[in-house]
Amino acid sequence: MAWTEQDFAPTAQGPLAGIRVVDLSRLVAGNMTSLQLGDHGADVIKVEPLPDGDPLRAWRRADITTFWKTYCRNKRSIALDFRAEGSVDLLRRLIMTADVLIENFRPGTMEEMGLDPKDLLAASPGLVVLRVSGFGQTGPYGQRPGFGTLVEAMSGFAARNGEEGGDPLLPPLALADMISGLYGAFGIMTALHHRAATGKGQIIDLSLLEPIVSVLGPEAADFALTQTVKPRVGNGSHTSSPRNVYRTRDNEFVALSASMQRMAERVFKIIGREDMLSDPRFATNPARVKHREEVDRVVGGWIAEHDRAEVLAMFEKASITAAPIFDAKDIAADPHFHERGVIVSVPDEEMGRIPIHAPIPRLSATPAPLRFAAPKLGEHTRDVLAEVGASDEEIAGALASGLVAEAS
Repeated sequence: MAWTEQDFAPTAQGPLAGIRVVDLSRLVAGNMTSLQLGDHGADVIKVEPLPDGDPLRAWRRADITTFWKTYCRNKRSIALDFRAEGSVDLLRRLIMTADVLIENFRPGTMEEMGLDPKDLLAASPGLVVLRVSGFGQTGPYGQRPGFGTLVEAMSGFAARNGEEGGDPLLPPLALADMISGLYGAFGIMTALHHRAATGKGQIIDLSLLEPIVSVLGPEAADFALTQTVKPRVGNGSHTSSPRNVYRTRDNEFVALSASMQRMAERVFKIIGREDMLSDPRFATNPARVKHREEVDRVVGGWIAEHDRAEVLAMFEKASITAAPIFDAKDIAADPHFHERGVIVSVPDEEMGRIPIHAPIPRLSATPAPLRFAAPKLGEHTRDVLAEVGASDEEIAGALASGLVAEAS
């Protein structure tokens, strides 16, 4: 099933039109932040280091920069030699035209460059500066390198994730960065709202660590109550049962979540085990969580005797919350993903067309437009320099000296 084709609309405007974002960040968290702003109409200018640009460009699949194409659409690119004489002056000149600055250098680097955010704010009082780092601008770990893997390990996430009795398990994707990117976009919008009322910008200190800690739930409170660390439970849950991934007769998988009492009652009824509801070990959710291995044995045993389609049909008829485990191939064939336009196919110079996720969330009055594809390195260097007041002679000189570069 082919994805719905959608062409880019370069002249379309989103609700953030008029907001200029200078993005000095690298890899995922900053790009995830600026993606949200760019999708909704902000003018996002990626300032990329020469000679290779944002390292996200190196994340390839079959030698195609799929990460870059997905997360850097609706952005422009200027290529700059950060070590060349004049680079800081050019950066400052560009930042002074911006509403928002995003950076994710190691804490202290901006100050060493002569671009202390406090000084930038003094020169441009309405500027909003998002500082992304692994552990925050302060604290004993502030100077540590800030890769998502490190905070996924230290946040408690990896300790919770994995099979019961097995090793800790890191996520197979840049989870901490993605969560931080969403928090970053929210922080920027909050700061812009404050600026609209007061005229004053501010500096946002965003770590990768704190957002992933926040989504782990009441871990600190639970430990304070019990003084015990929760064990890993695989696909199970410490809060509800039955909740797991179960294998079907045809070697497929079904995910089931009976997080409410009436849902568990429906499950036991449809599998012919209503008697379990009169057993004190299974009558309530806390009791089932305590005895979830037995619950999973019973529920999983019944599911294993039926094909996936049969299980899902019966569960749907009984209004039981269950779903198939999908991979990318399943998603590409599923009608809901197509009808909702979760993924759309857009023009691409290398692939002809490339499927990417549509902008989210869906706003009824101001839907987010896909304006243009992810840029080539330095594709907009000349345009951006002209916009900040550089003359043709200055632009030619900067290009000739190697201070900046433009896409061939």
